[in-house]
Amino acid sequence: MLRAGYSSNTVAQELSVRRFADTLDSTKESMLIQAGAPPALVNALKSGTYSVPAEEVARTKEQMAAQADRRALEAENSRKFNTLYQSQLAHQRAADAQAPKAANDTIYRLVKSDLVQWHNGSLARFDDTALEKKKLFLLYFSAHWCPPCRKLTPALVDYYNHVAPQHPEFELIFVSFDKSPFGMETYMRDTKMPWPAIDYQKVAGKDAIRKYAGEGIPDLVLVDASGKVVSDSYDGKKYVGPAKVITDLDAIFAGGVTGQVALSR
Repeated sequence: MLRAGYSSNTVAQELSVRRFADTLDSTKESMLIQAGAPPALVNALKSGTYSVPAEEVARTKEQMAAQADRRALEAENSRKFNTLYQSQLAHQRAADAQAPKAANDTIYRLVKSDLVQWHNGSLARFDDTALEKKKLFLLYFSAHWCPPCRKLTPALVDYYNHVAPQHPEFELIFVSFDKSPFGMETYMRDTKMPWPAIDYQKVAGKDAIRKYAGEGIPDLVLVDASGKVVSDSYDGKKYVGPAKVITDLDAIFAGGVTGQVALSR
């Protein structure tokens, strides 16, 4: 700052706020003097007037160590989840080779011909022919009347728009818990949902899909094509939140481009 033309008073004011976290040896003292530091400023630095308290340094180091431990644990958990999923996928592929095709397109058969999508200002029939080849389905149980849902959906839209083009094996399906067709249409319009949704008139009869929903919304449930749950916003009766499912999905997508968004309950 001194070399940049700041006065010693300005430097002292900055030090009183940001503190000095270094030691002042003879070399650094000479550099300060050459830069124009007055004796009062040098003496104050040498006396520790602007130094960070030792306990604060220790506390900061502990916090950094804890953060490093958390990151390492998260990375290890992500690695284990991905390894487990890859192992399950290998077993599934082996079973698929011997199982009839119908066993591997359960979700597709459950929603076939009953999907709609917001298109050009209104709901239109969704062409579901590509769904037969999908491997992962993210079921989104949500509703317009639910404030946490309306908070989550824009971030989920950004996430979907980012990852869906990169992963053609993946699709998200909205399962409305709205109280009327108008509520569902308003929700899809206002949030610009880019994914398909089960037709409101057909939702009530979709017990095989609704069974995946937990006791509250918003609820994300990741299933494979056969209908097996891969990740859930609920751990039994405990609500762990949609962000957990997105983290697990990113672990599956590891190695490719994935979206990093902050999702709240």
